[in-house]
Amino acid sequence: MLATLLFLASVAPSFTKTVIDPRFVSEGVAVADVDRDGKLDIVAGSVWYRAPDWKPVEIAPFKPLEPKTQYADSFHNWMEDVDGDGWMDQIVIGMPGEKAIWRKNPGGASHAWKEHLIWHSAGNESPLYVDLLKNGRRVLVMGTDDEYLAWFEPDKDPTKLWKINRISGLKGAGSQRYSHGLGVGDLNGDGKNEVLTTRGYYTQADDPKQPWRFIAADLGPDCAHMVVLEGGILTTSAHARGVWAFGAGDFKRNVIDETLSQTHAAVLASFAGVPNLITGKRKWAHPPGVDVGSEEASWLVRYEQRGSNWVRHVIDEDSGVGTQFVVQDVDSDGKMDIVTSNKNGVFLFRQKS
Repeated sequence: MLATLLFLASVAPSFTKTVIDPRFVSEGVAVADVDRDGKLDIVAGSVWYRAPDWKPVEIAPFKPLEPKTQYADSFHNWMEDVDGDGWMDQIVIGMPGEKAIWRKNPGGASHAWKEHLIWHSAGNESPLYVDLLKNGRRVLVMGTDDEYLAWFEPDKDPTKLWKINRISGLKGAGSQRYSHGLGVGDLNGDGKNEVLTTRGYYTQADDPKQPWRFIAADLGPDCAHMVVLEGGILTTSAHARGVWAFGAGDFKRNVIDETLSQTHAAVLASFAGVPNLITGKRKWAHPPGVDVGSEEASWLVRYEQRGSNWVRHVIDEDSGVGTQFVVQDVDSDGKMDIVTSNKNGVFLFRQKS
């Protein structure tokens, strides 16, 4: 039995790729049971794709985009029953600094989803929708108005503007419209989440609705999502090359990889109980030729933790990531899958047995 367990644990996960949509639809993506049929669907920008055949259904009028010269109005997508009616609604953030909205699921009706304003300015390049306070409720963490880093929660009337709770002081780290780098996690082991930026991190006040205490630290160059693992931090370069690990306590920066460029989104997931950092190239984060390596292959990769080392595995060479993606068990087989959306299209990677 022991030999069998060791053999099974050593088998690397592999994936089957499905092109959900070859069009440039969105830089962010979400997964949820949109039509309450018991199957998880994929949502990207103004389109949702019905499982299991992935038929596209428009949420809002779809406008064709030219990947080399245009940006989508959808950089980050999440699904949540915002109004508590039992149907999953869509939360969308577009270009940094522009508005954040939620769209009401019409409950099986075929008409467009009604749009409601969350906040007029959603800054930082990697806003988050997470359980910040560890109370089972997700909130939006983002910059606003080039002034504050804050967290936002729905009003009692979800159709009204969400309530703002400031994390930073005026012009604090992470508050700028195009700030690169944001994360949430428990760095010091006190059971509370900190909010991370490349210039340092914020610790919760006794009342988390009051401004948080800032602790300055050099947490590296511009990056995408900042992931906490065992008191250390993992980051990936948004527009240059680099995947980095920062040691717990001293935050000494170590290079994991300097091969890929424009790794503008990252997710930490577990495969067979082993931490894996998943990332990849964001195609044309800026117009062709602007960023280093902009014309290189759009890899999707995972870095598997092996002791103090991280081993890279290439999942795919022609897809990549956008600015936000999902690692989730999409087909309910007990194994984690990967869903991405970017200028190459919308993709599902099912983990094989």
